[in-house]
Amino acid sequence: MELDMDRIDDAVLALMYLGLHDEARTWKGFDWDAMARLYEKGLISDPAGKAKSVVFTEHGRQESARLLKKLFGV
Repeated sequence: MELDMDRIDDAVLALMYLGLHDEARTWKGFDWDAMARLYEKGLISDPAGKAKSVVFTEHGRQESARLLKKLFGV
């Protein structure tokens, strides 16, 4: 099946907002390829490492909140 990776990245980024803690950190329990793409897009810190969370960039946190509302808000 052919998939639109940008749309998958949007959904992952939106769901990452649900794990927001310490103002800018979020849990990184998502697909490694999606996490790597979000890092390459400048939305999160490098997911490689032992930490169980990553840091949103300012733009990444704003975009994450916007996408959560857009994709899942009522």
